[in-house]
Amino acid sequence: MMNLVALLCLLSTTAALPFIGTVQSVAVTGKLTCNGKPAENVKVKLYEKEVLLDTLLDEKFSDSKGTFTLSGHKKELTAIDPKVNIYHKCNYEGVSPLCFKKISVKIPKNFVTEGETADKVFDIGELNLAGAFSGESIDCLN
Repeated sequence: MMNLVALLCLLSTTAALPFIGTVQSVAVTGKLTCNGKPAENVKVKLYEKEVLLDTLLDEKFSDSKGTFTLSGHKKELTAIDPKVNIYHKCNYEGVSPLCFKKISVKIPKNFVTEGETADKVFDIGELNLAGAFSGESIDCLN
């Protein structure tokens, strides 16, 4: 009988988890260049950083002017920790056509707002992808 009570408590708690938390949103925009020219068709992804596997919130490619805008939302018990990953080949000739340089940009917490639509947009400004960035890496799985 005690096992049945414990199982029912566990099931009811698990079933309630999707309804607990606050919907939080974030938006980011920016312009990408490579050697002074707009960086067109650069893959840009908005993630919510997690302990094991980050959650993808939005994904797009930069336009002919090198600009992009991403937005997304997620229900979470604690404040979301968003970041933007930029995957590019500016000044990069890797060993595999599947590999890209990857830059991650953290989005400040004060740009996270409640609700499904972001009240503020974080502007990362203009990034020259030809430069060297702290934490830059090579990604062949993006």
